[in-house]
Amino acid sequence: MDTVVLKFGGSSVADNIKLNIVAERIKSFYEENKRLVVVVSAQGKTTDGLIKEAMTLSSIPNERELDVLLSSGEQISMAKLAILLDRMGMPAISLTGWQAGIYTNNTNQDAIIEDIDTSRIEEELDKGKIVIVAGFQGINENMDITTLGRGGSDTTAVALAAKLKASKCCIFSDVDGVYTTDPKQTKVAKKLDTLSYKEMLDIADEGAKVLHNRCVEIGEKFGIPIVAKSTFKEIEGTTIDNRVEGGYVKNIVKNDNIQYVHLKENGYSLEKFNNLYHAFIENELGVKNLVNSSSEDLDISFTIPKVKFNKLANLLENRYPEAESSYLDISRISIIGSGIMSNNTVLNKTMKIIENNKLDIISMEINEAKIAIMFKKIIPNEVLEELHKALI
Repeated sequence: MDTVVLKFGGSSVADNIKLNIVAERIKSFYEENKRLVVVVSAQGKTTDGLIKEAMTLSSIPNERELDVLLSSGEQISMAKLAILLDRMGMPAISLTGWQAGIYTNNTNQDAIIEDIDTSRIEEELDKGKIVIVAGFQGINENMDITTLGRGGSDTTAVALAAKLKASKCCIFSDVDGVYTTDPKQTKVAKKLDTLSYKEMLDIADEGAKVLHNRCVEIGEKFGIPIVAKSTFKEIEGTTIDNRVEGGYVKNIVKNDNIQYVHLKENGYSLEKFNNLYHAFIENELGVKNLVNSSSEDLDISFTIPKVKFNKLANLLENRYPEAESSYLDISRISIIGSGIMSNNTVLNKTMKIIENNKLDIISMEINEAKIAIMFKKIIPNEVLEELHKALI
C-alpha cells in the first residue's frame, strides 16, 4: 500500500474553521489510502508573533532558546489537528520533530536534516493511524531542539516522503499552485501545470515564497513528485518532477527582500579577506553575489537577506569597527526557464524594457536556465508586469 505525505501551511491551519477544512481534505485521502503522514506548520502568523516577542527581550536572541520557542507553534497545530481527526473517527497521533526521529546538524535557525529514523512513524502507520508530524523542527546530537528555517515544514514533508518511499508529497497552502510570477505583485500571473525540479529550485533560490529550496533538492534527489495545490479549492495544482520543457520563460521572480552591502577598510590581505568571509559563514548571514574589487584595500560588495541585517550590523560593530559600510535596498529580478540562454529574444526584450524604464543595473547573471539582474533601487511592480506580458 502506497504511503502519501501531505503538508499544510500556516494559512491552511490558521484557525479552527480552517482546521475543519484540512480535516476534510485528509479524510478524502484517508478513504482511498490508509498510510497517511501529515506535516503541519504553525497556525497563521504564530511564528512571526513569537519572533516579535523574543525581539522585545533581545535584539539578537540566543539562537538555541529561540529555536525552543519557535518550535512550540507547530506543536499546537499538530495536537489540535489530531484531536479533531480523532473526533471525526479517524485515528491519529501527533509527533514532534524529535518524536518522529528527525535528526539535524547543530545549526540553529537554519538546520539541515541529516537523517530520519522512521521506526516510530512506521509503527503508528501499521496500526492504521494518521501520523501528524510537526514541521520545521528536529533535534541535534546534543538533544537540543533545532529549526529548519523559513519554509522548513516543506523540507520536513519531502524528507519524510523520501525516507518512507512515498508515492508523492502534496504541499497544501492558500494558493492553488505555482504561478508564472507572484500573483500578489501583479494580476497577470498564470498558474503552471508542471515545472522541472531545476526550474522550481531556481524559483525558490531567487526568493519566491512558494516552496522551500531544500525540499525541491530532496525531491529531485529521491525522485519524489511534489504537488503544490490549494487547501481551499478543488482544482489541480502544479506538479514538480523530472519533466523538462525547454526554450521559454516559465517564471519571473522579483525579490525586494535583499540588501546590497558595500564594505571598505584600508589595507588588503588575503588573510583579512578570508577571515571576514569565514565570519560571514559562521554567523550564517546568507551572503551572496560577493565581489572583491581591490587588491590594495578591502573593498567588497555583496547581498544579504534583509532579515539578516541586525546580525551583520552586530558583527561589523564588534569585530570590524574600522570598516566603512553602506547599504542599498534593491530589487533582483530573475527570469527563469530551461534553455532560455540560447533564446536571444528573451534577453533582447528584457533589455529593451530596462532601457525604456531607465533602470540602473548593478549586475547581470546569465546561465542556461536563468537571467538574474540586480538593480540599484526597488523596482515597481509595473515593471514586473511589463516583463511578464513581453516574455510569458
